[in-house]
Amino acid sequence: MGAGVGEVLRFWRQRRGMSQLKLATATGVSTKHLSFVENGRARPSRQLLVHLADALEMPLRERDRLLLAGGYAPPQGGTGSRDRAMRPLRQALDTLLAAHDPHPAIVVDARWDLVVANAAAELLWDGVDPGLLTSPVNILRLSTHPQGLPRISTATPACSRSLITRLRRKADEDADDTLLDLVLEAEGHLADASGQPPRWTGDGVMASFELKTRLGMVSLHTVIATLGAPLDVGASDLALETFLPANEDSAALLRELAVTRPGPQHDSAPTRPE
Repeated sequence: MGAGVGEVLRFWRQRRGMSQLKLATATGVSTKHLSFVENGRARPSRQLLVHLADALEMPLRERDRLLLAGGYAPPQGGTGSRDRAMRPLRQALDTLLAAHDPHPAIVVDARWDLVVANAAAELLWDGVDPGLLTSPVNILRLSTHPQGLPRISTATPACSRSLITRLRRKADEDADDTLLDLVLEAEGHLADASGQPPRWTGDGVMASFELKTRLGMVSLHTVIATLGAPLDVGASDLALETFLPANEDSAALLRELAVTRPGPQHDSAPTRPE
């Protein structure tokens, strides 16, 4: 158990470019004791592991892995406890997304997998390749794949360049190979479409694009907001992306689309199981 702790700590200390002396100085732990923890000769307390994880700015899922390696339960406890704790957040997200209707709105996680969406968000994938809608839907993939959002809108893969850059940096900081694979895939779509310039419009403050719908084109602004600072691994790094009408004609068309929206069977955006 202790060796597992040492391996995790050593990995993140080296990832952050810190020597044992530097980490010991930053945390007030003796270099000798830190060395003993890393080589498995000392069993650290839960408090010490949390303290070291804070100093190393470890991602929440890695903090949980560290605690489990040390024989301690993660802060959210078991599955039942976690489900109960997450219930108010799920209800809050449902309320938030419903409030944005008839404007599309989605919530994504740190890897840009779709967590939940409102009914209007169906417009964002109505007409894309069905193969891209296998759960969990990845919004980064959907936004850059030529058969995704670029197929039904004026947004090109190049429009996601700044997001790709940010996620590549996050993948490196968090040592997240899964996220890195997604970034590399998106960069491949970007390279394949290198002859296509970005098709964002707008005033330089908010980006806009034209989206095909069953009733015609709508012009949408896109806005991304981070949802607080949850303490649970499953809720960390959640972000809300909303798509707001860029003009009154588009607002009216979104309202008409909502009124004439097909039945519940079409409110079928694949989401991650709860």
